Amino acid sequence: MKTISLPKPLFTQNGSRAVLLLHAYSGSSNDVRMLSRYLEKENYTVYSPNFSGHATVSPEDILEKTTNDWWQDTLDAVQFLKEQGYQEIAIFGLSMGGIFTMRALTSQLEGVIGGGFFCSPIFPVKNKVPENFLLYAEKVLKTAGVSAEERGERLKKIKEASYDQLKDIEAFSEQTANALGQIKMPVFMAQAGQDAMIDPMGIYQTAQALTQTRFTLNWYPNSGHVLTIGPDHKQLEQDVLAFLNTLSWNEEKE
Repeated sequence: MKTISLPKPLFTQNGSRAVLLLHAYSGSSNDVRMLSRYLEKENYTVYSPNFSGHATVSPEDILEKTTNDWWQDTLDAVQFLKEQGYQEIAIFGLSMGGIFTMRALTSQLEGVIGGGFFCSPIFPVKNKVPENFLLYAEKVLKTAGVSAEERGERLKKIKEASYDQLKDIEAFSEQTANALGQIKMPVFMAQAGQDAMIDPMGIYQTAQALTQTRFTLNWYPNSGHVLTIGPDHKQLEQDVLAFLNTLSWNEEKE
């Protein structure tokens, strides 16, 4: 077996303002590393955990988990920041991470004061997630040095299981979408114009459903699905910071 360096959770304590960043379905904390580093430099405390089953050399680890596990991960991450002494938290997610972010906002979790998503299919849209997951799985197995024969067998099972898991994610997403009207805190939405993974126009349906709050909708014409590392990533970072600076942080304790 090759020695592979796996992505670890990122946690850097700076100012009194805490930000939680959640990664994508076949991603890891690496998805949000650049945004994390940028916000740290701007004196934010940033936590980017890995969802259960992620950041391993076995793609099947992801498929063994459910949206219930990942929702629990989200709750645990918020709790972790509170235990570190941060009473107010903004939360953002890329793609699938954004679905859990929006669930956190619809659930009105105590301490969460705003947040949003980047390229997240909150309402069901046409997508190429299963095909992309298969490509991801193949790449991981190759990197791990798995033989071609074993890869072929495992990929067949992975393909089947990923369709079932996608149904679970879509059902969770739909429940979240149906509750968007309950959100009262500010929401940041970002969509890449060159997104080949999900239909980029879905973001407008999400915007229409946010009837009780103010939101920011940003469009990044040159980027693909993983917006946080695309050609517009610097603009995204500045836009996220500008949004964070509009939130009502209670900083009397400083």
